[in-house]
Amino acid sequence: MRFGILGSGSWATALAKILTDNGNAIHWWVRNETMVKHILNRHHNPNYLSSVYFDSAQLSISSQLEKVIRESDHLVVAIPSAYIHETFEPLDKKFLEGKSIISAVKGIIPEFNWLLNDYMLKKFDMPMENYYTIMGPCHAEEIAAEKLSYLTFSGSDELATEQLATHFKTDYINTIINTDVYGVQFAAILKNIYALGAGIAHGLEYGDNFLSVYIANCADEMAGFLRKVGIRNVEVGVHSLADHRKSPNYAASVYLGDLLVTCYSLFSRNRTFGNMIGKGYSVRSAQLEMNMVAEGYYACKCIHAINTELKSDIPIAETVYKILWEQVPAVLGFKEVEESLV
Repeated sequence: MRFGILGSGSWATALAKILTDNGNAIHWWVRNETMVKHILNRHHNPNYLSSVYFDSAQLSISSQLEKVIRESDHLVVAIPSAYIHETFEPLDKKFLEGKSIISAVKGIIPEFNWLLNDYMLKKFDMPMENYYTIMGPCHAEEIAAEKLSYLTFSGSDELATEQLATHFKTDYINTIINTDVYGVQFAAILKNIYALGAGIAHGLEYGDNFLSVYIANCADEMAGFLRKVGIRNVEVGVHSLADHRKSPNYAASVYLGDLLVTCYSLFSRNRTFGNMIGKGYSVRSAQLEMNMVAEGYYACKCIHAINTELKSDIPIAETVYKILWEQVPAVLGFKEVEESLV
């Protein structure tokens, strides 16, 4: 398999490490030519996960997107959702014919409120069988430190998905397979929103007891949203065993596990972003301070728009949206959250 990685942030760099550690040569699209030269000459990304060093013999790096796409069969997309459309929009459909997309995007395309698979279908006629997702729970920083982490791969064809996942399995990465392409993406999007809220709560100096009740309610809210959009795998504790493996459900790592780690971990950029908001930073100041994209910021606006038609009961996500996009003071927003928790 010829893998291409699109993106140069911490998650893209972590995925490049996983693939090359597993013996794969990769084609890597890095937008900035200065960064291309640095990685080739110094063997590490100067801006993200700089402790990770690469064997240049395994890398073909270019700032030319079409070149990387042309030389790859499987494209790992690790670009923030806010920049997906501007990246792909100039491309002719022919460049993606016969390619497969492996999405590491945990957000919604804000121009259309679409998941990446819907964007690829509507803009490039890409069939669902050519689309896969890589979801967590997993932090780039822990991959850099080679701490045992779990990645969930989803695709419509379970056997093809399992074959794909073998290229990412290492001593420090365990892989899990499921076919719930829509469910894992919506869960990843929602957990980022709830992690923003967890950070806001921390910035407002709520304690551990409040946070535990908050996250429990977020889990319930997320399950209700997933059920509303037609996702299965929501019933906890019920399995149909196959090959001595449990079938995935809402308590599994990619749903509840990713929610927990994103709300609690100090590595979570959404939690960090929310913490700044809770401490009184403006949205713009927090963005400049972090110098990284917090997917939940854009996601809460997209989910708000989607929910105007879906009408799921998501008061916590709506409050996060109001704080970030309608300038509701965080302290007032969380007074409302307090009243909604059970």
